[in-house]
Amino acid sequence: MVEVALGRPRVPVGSIRRRGVGWWGVMMLITTEASLFVYLLFSFYYFALQTPGEFLPRHPPSLSLSLPNTAILLLSSFAVWWGDVGVRRGRQRQLVVGLAIALLLGIAFVTIQLFEWRQQSFTLRSSEYGSLFFTITGFHMAHVVAGLLILVSLLVWSALGYFAGRRSAPILIGGVYWHFVDAVWLVVFFTFYLTPYLR
Repeated sequence: MVEVALGRPRVPVGSIRRRGVGWWGVMMLITTEASLFVYLLFSFYYFALQTPGEFLPRHPPSLSLSLPNTAILLLSSFAVWWGDVGVRRGRQRQLVVGLAIALLLGIAFVTIQLFEWRQQSFTLRSSEYGSLFFTITGFHMAHVVAGLLILVSLLVWSALGYFAGRRSAPILIGGVYWHFVDAVWLVVFFTFYLTPYLR
């Protein structure tokens, strides 16, 4: 219900879900972080085009862990979206379950990624490719960890019943950040894991 105060319509706090200050704030953050990833990935493709035979590794990263790990991250994004749909329909339990699943899948992604780093045939100092591989995937990992902290906060608040119906903008904002992290991984995965096989 809209109340009138001093001749102006006043919308009750929490009734507007989208396009608030938090929304625009996370969009500015995503724009900035996306620019950093573009610069880093540009350096990869620059080296790849300048010295294609020397830059790409003879033994590219294996897909045995990275491909399932990509599926895990995409499933986590779906779980966040499913939880967001649930809270908008008044299904609090669906929100909590969705965020919990996303959190567990995100932790699994980080664990597998750390294990995969140890299996690489190259190191941070062995070549330009290795340096960019660990720099960019490490930069992405930092964003995943930040996203996991966001998911933990949202999960706790959701379990305490802080969100319901249209009063759930933080779920949308946190979800947008998590989807961004997943989208960036698809580009990183294509760049480092698939490009060497396409030469």
